[in-house]
This record gives sequence, structure tokens and C-alpha cells, in this order.
Amino acid sequence: MHFLLTYDLAPDYLERRAEFRNEHLKLAWEAQERGEMVLAGALDDPADRALLLFNCDSAETPQLFAAKDPYVTNGLVRAFHVRRWNTTVGDIATNPVRPD
Repeated sequence: MHFLLTYDLAPDYLERRAEFRNEHLKLAWEAQERGEMVLAGALDDPADRALLLFNCDSAETPQLFAAKDPYVTNGLVRAFHVRRWNTTVGDIATNPVRPD
């Protein structure tokens, strides 16, 4: 199953992220190496949100990631949301649907 973890970023995210970026990236790459995280990154212009795509069995995995993420624990993320994403198109879609 795919889950999207969405971060609502604080207005000063860009100014403050350097202090926590290495720890955040370490956590993210570890999740990727375990096969849990597929892609992640901040949206640009404006940098007000970030999207993190997980491939896992339950919403607990991205929720636990967020709970440990220094961006969240240090206030760079104002709120986060986890939603199941029913992917239907693409090589890694979890519910592929092809036309007739």
C-alpha cells in the first residue's frame, strides 16, 4: 500500500532547516533503505509543504517516521497528515488498473 505523509511547513522552514537537515536526511535514507520510503521532498515556490511517499502495510509507518523526524520535533513542520493513496498507474502502483 502507498501512503502519503504531507508536511505543512513553518514560514521560517528554509531559514531553520540547515540545523536539522542532516539528521532528517539520515532518517529518510534509512527508511528508504528499508524499503518503506519511495520518494520525498519539499514543494518549491513557495516551500510551504513537503510530500513523502511510503510503500508499507499501514499508516503507522509514516506516523512513526514523523514522530521521530527532527523537522517535526523542532517545529519546522506545523502539522502533518497521513493518507492512504490508491495508486493505479505506474510500474510501482499498488492497485494497477489498465484500460480495456
